[in-house]
Amino acid sequence: MHSVQRHGPATKVHTDPTAVCRGIEEFFTDRLEALEAAGIAHDRLILDPGLGYFLGSGPEPSLRTLADLERLKARFDVPVLISPSRKSFLRTLTGSDVAAIGPATLAAELYAARSGADFIRTHDVGALRDALTVFAALEAAKERGW
Repeated sequence: MHSVQRHGPATKVHTDPTAVCRGIEEFFTDRLEALEAAGIAHDRLILDPGLGYFLGSGPEPSLRTLADLERLKARFDVPVLISPSRKSFLRTLTGSDVAAIGPATLAAELYAARSGADFIRTHDVGALRDALTVFAALEAAKERGW
């Protein structure tokens, strides 16, 4: 299967971004139904679609998954956790090593926040907090017509 890896450690495989998104939806449809059938309340569930090598060896599946976040959240109507921090797809896109990947990580995290992510796992809490504070202030200024 060359879509979402469902078992074991992540390995590098070539994947089609469309197949990955379809696989993510199929996986969460099955899992959420099974969890609710087992008595887990819908309001106790969150989704984590995963990013990086878990989805494929290139950046495209992770980009597509992150870009599809709003639709995924609306489709399942549960909170979403996203974890782009220091992921391989960002390093591939930018050519940066882990030590220099902070700005790319922050861009992906801000995109996720703007797209409705409820939880963001990060390695640099302070940078994300500051960026979200500035982002919120800019949005508020825009709404006030400044």
